[in-house]
Amino acid sequence: MISVTSAQLDVWLAALVFPLVRILAMISTSPVLGNQQVPKRVKIGLSVLLAILIAPTIPAIPQVSVGSPQGLLIIIQQVIIGVAMGFTMRLIFTAIEMAGELAGLQMGLGFASFYDPVNSSYSPIVARWLGMIAILAFLAIDGHLYMLSALAESFATLPIGSAMSNEGFYSVASWGSSIFTFGLQIALPIVAALLITNIALGILTRAAPQLNLFAIGFPITITIGFVVLMLSMPYFIPLFDRLIQEGLSATIWLVKPDQR
Repeated sequence: MISVTSAQLDVWLAALVFPLVRILAMISTSPVLGNQQVPKRVKIGLSVLLAILIAPTIPAIPQVSVGSPQGLLIIIQQVIIGVAMGFTMRLIFTAIEMAGELAGLQMGLGFASFYDPVNSSYSPIVARWLGMIAILAFLAIDGHLYMLSALAESFATLPIGSAMSNEGFYSVASWGSSIFTFGLQIALPIVAALLITNIALGILTRAAPQLNLFAIGFPITITIGFVVLMLSMPYFIPLFDRLIQEGLSATIWLVKPDQR
């Protein structure tokens, strides 16, 4: 007759729950997989499947009960690590959508917005369009697979029971400042073209005051904005690829032991 003690059950439960918490936290906050359109059952099922596959490969975990104070502390540490990894990748898509918002406002399409269920807010149509292109580029380069690979590697570089260092938290905060840099880089061609257009319209209005600026200004700015956006698309895809690669590198570096 097979007998199982409570100590053995605690060890087996901890070997599954501790990795599951980090995986679930990362998937819930990551782009694409963490979107609200993805059902919660799919997220939980994928997290459980990954935990079952990864659990036998991770280093030895602390022999503590999940419900003990030390076990709860380890769970909180895993949540922080998973959220930090997912949040680092999500910042890239936030920067791209910010670029779309800047472009839409300059084009005069700030009023053309719709409800975004991902962020639970209203987003300009240009921002949502660039966000969809970024998601397609992310899937095309297998970014979701690289993200899961970085998650699996994190259990070896930052084992269960180890907490993120101060440098890790600082790297997440400093990476957040990149939203403005990347967003401005993406939107700069459209902003520059529309700035020149507005200057030309201002000169034209001064030369011919009888012209109705509102009647001719909005069609011209919208048309030029779409033309520049169309001409810039071949250059957007390599830029999106580079940004996604930098986001993946930042996620991997976040859990590297040599940065502590």
